[in-house]
Amino acid sequence: MTADLVARKVTNLLAPQVLVIAMPPLVGLLAHGWTGAAWGLLASALCGGVPALVIASGVRAGRLDSHHIVDRTRRTGPLISAVAAVLAALVLLILLDAPVLLTATVTAMLAALAVTVPITLRWKISFHAAVCAGTVVVLAHVLPPAPTALAGALVVALVCWARVRLTHHTTAQVLAGAAAGLLTTLGTLTAFGV
Repeated sequence: MTADLVARKVTNLLAPQVLVIAMPPLVGLLAHGWTGAAWGLLASALCGGVPALVIASGVRAGRLDSHHIVDRTRRTGPLISAVAAVLAALVLLILLDAPVLLTATVTAMLAALAVTVPITLRWKISFHAAVCAGTVVVLAHVLPPAPTALAGALVVALVCWARVRLTHHTTAQVLAGAAAGLLTTLGTLTAFGV
């Protein structure tokens, strides 16, 4: 398998939409059982499902180049829909008294978007790296922290390598994305006391 093929597979398997859809139900299940998984499904349907549908529609209509939105100038509309969807999920989770960890996780998504969206309007920060790093931080709260952080750091490094290998980002852009995801998620979960 060539390096480019591996990079494409990593990019697709660990795309932001995939992680944002898969992570909340898993975190909910691990932290709170099947009830938590149901809360996680609500979060992932809004936070990941709605933006994925908007992006898929844009790709089908020819407005977007791919579900990775390589052309930074085309990111604004999908990002606005993502922010709105995450905000709606957060409001619902708060109003319906969801478990604190899931509310904190969705708040961390919103915090990461608050940092990365303004940056991407001027400079192509890596959402792949940001979401992957944030996912590792959340998973380290429900799985053994040290091995999760170590394995997660390797996965984040793999994602960063893949994005640079495919020339979708520079090294600085993936490092900035990973730092943004790590710091906003860690700060948010700490603020929530989880």
